[in-house]
Order: sequence, then structure tokens, then C-alpha cells
Amino acid sequence: MSINRNQIVQIYGTDYKENTILLLKETGLASLIPSVSSRIVIKPNLVSATEASWGATTHPEIVAGIIEYLLDNNYRDITIMEGSWVGGLTSDAFDVCGYRALSEEYDVPLVDLQKAEAVTRDCDGMELALCKPATEIDFLINVPVLKGHCQTRITCALKNLKGLIPNSEKRRFHSMGLHKPIAHLAAALKQDFIVVDHICGDLDFEDGGNPVVRNGIFAGRDPVLMDSLVCRMLHYKPDEVPYIPMAEKLGVGSADLDKAEIRIIESSRQRSGKESEGKTETDPACELPLSRKLVLVEDAVEEVDSCSACYGSLIPALSRLQEEGFLLSGLPDKICIGQGFRGKTGRLGVGDCTCCFDNYAPGCPPGENEIYQYLKQLINM
Repeated sequence: MSINRNQIVQIYGTDYKENTILLLKETGLASLIPSVSSRIVIKPNLVSATEASWGATTHPEIVAGIIEYLLDNNYRDITIMEGSWVGGLTSDAFDVCGYRALSEEYDVPLVDLQKAEAVTRDCDGMELALCKPATEIDFLINVPVLKGHCQTRITCALKNLKGLIPNSEKRRFHSMGLHKPIAHLAAALKQDFIVVDHICGDLDFEDGGNPVVRNGIFAGRDPVLMDSLVCRMLHYKPDEVPYIPMAEKLGVGSADLDKAEIRIIESSRQRSGKESEGKTETDPACELPLSRKLVLVEDAVEEVDSCSACYGSLIPALSRLQEEGFLLSGLPDKICIGQGFRGKTGRLGVGDCTCCFDNYAPGCPPGENEIYQYLKQLINM
């Protein structure tokens, strides 16, 4: 028997591969796949070349559990697809995040979508460019990381599909305000099953750096419902993340958590009697901390159509300066960032889009440490 669309099943514990397999058995994933010859794609979140313990990328143990479950159920046409963010290389992420080794161990091919052909499709009234391999899937298993995002507040099931579009379209998404194209992309590319990595996601930044250990894995079928749950866990309302109600309006799923059935199953250690009793910081009953590093520093920034990689380097750099006691009021002006400042002049910018400014941190994108050092020098001056 398979999981219904209004259901989300959770499991907690440190045996990530074994717990993933238990979760897939409990939710009846195999009964949802059309046939043993179906082209199955696993889409992790490999936003950048950082190890999963950093809080940004999908743990390879979860994907290993998915692969083993599929192979045990006689599915052989399995592929891992991803396209890292602008400024990073997917090939590097495959290596650093352990997916090259995973591919070799299970003989599952990796597809670098940064190198794929692009095709244009009508996505429920919005024309978008998609990576061609992403349009040739029979069954898509989305494996996002539950984490915060410095532009959209949260990122999970819906936004993770952004890795299936070419880099040029990722830049255009930002020029369109992110939320509307994310919703329309979800309407065009159906995710058939979702396995959420809630092991140690960063609650503030997409690129990690401040992991919060929870050791959880979730499974469900409705990306809108899943993202609504993530909003509640991170102390947001779904309408504070506009792409969620937009996707619901487009018929992608339901944001109604009152009608959702959310349950927790025993981990592999609990079933074997090895898991200790009692509440810990990774216990599902423990509420996630209210983390708002973004709010503390975003007043120092003027952002227009910036790419995630650039903005995602600036905000952690500002957070570091703030934590070290540097007063952001010591900067000569607000920090301008984004494609909207191309060809314009100003006092202080970040990224090559602000190259006409009096002062700017070069790079496309510049790294967090480069921005940190640059701004620290400005404040000291």
C-alpha cells in the first residue's frame, strides 16, 4: 500500500541509509512507479561543492538507500541528475559530495545538467528553458535539503527543481523575482516522490555553514504540502514564501496542513532496541530554533535581481562581520547587489554587476571570504 498525497512520513536516527530504506518500504514507493522499465531520476540538492555535514547538500547515504531500495525491487534504469548553482561546477559537487563514489559503487550514471542541451517549454502559461534530460523522465524522486534561504526564506521540494534548468535560466529566474517562475516550473516538471534530507540543514543560508543537527528524513508526494510543513517548522507562514501559494493555485498541490496526516515511524536502531529512550536535541518533539540571521543584516543591503550564489555569499559575510562586532553602519552606503545594477553607478557594490560603482567586490560570484575581507577593510578605513 502506498502513501497518499496528504500524508508525510518521518523517521529520525543516525543510520541514514537504513532509515531511508525503512521509510521507502513504509510509504510503498515501489507501488507508485509505473513499471520496472521506467526511467527513474533521483534529483539531490548539490547546490555547491560542500560536504553534507556543512548543511547545504543532500547526504549521499540517503541517495544510497533510495538506490538500494530500487534495485531490490528490480528497477534498473536509475540516473542521478543535478545542476549546481551559477558560479559552481556540478562536476566538483559530484566529487566533493560523494556522488562520484556513489555512482561507481552502484553503477548509476551521473548527469551534469550544466552541460545539457536546453529546450523551451510552455510551463502552465510561462515559457521557460529546461534542461532536455529533465523532460525525458518517467518518475522523478526529488531529494531536497530542508534549510533556510537568504532570498526566499526557505528552500525544499519546490525550489530544488531549479537544478533542472540551465544556468542562463537560473539567472533569468532572479530577474523575474524567483517566486513566480519557481511555481510555474513545479507545474511543468512533476515530482512523483519526495525524500527530504532533514539531517543537518542550515536554517539561514542555502550554501550552509551553520548546520542544525536533527537527523530526520521525511517522505511525501505533495511538494506544496511538504514546503508548507517546512514553513511551519521554520516559523514562517506559507504566504511569506510566495511561490508556495502560487504553486497551490496552479494545482501543484495543497498547502492545507490541517488536512495533512503527519506521522513518525521507528528508526532502524529503535527496532533493534539499540536506540536510547528520552528526549534529545534531535528528537522530533523538539522545536527548531527561531533563526533569523538574515533579518539582522539585510537592512544593510539593496538587492535587485541578484543570483543566489552572489547573494548567498554576501549575507553570511555580513553575518560574520556582525558577530565579530563590526558595525555595518560603518559602511559608506548600502551594499548594492544584483543584475539590476548593471551599467549603473553608485558608492558600494558586490559582484561584477556593480563594476561601475566607486567601490565593489569583484567576481561572478565573489566568494564569501572575499566579500568579508573587502567589507572588513572598508569598515576599518
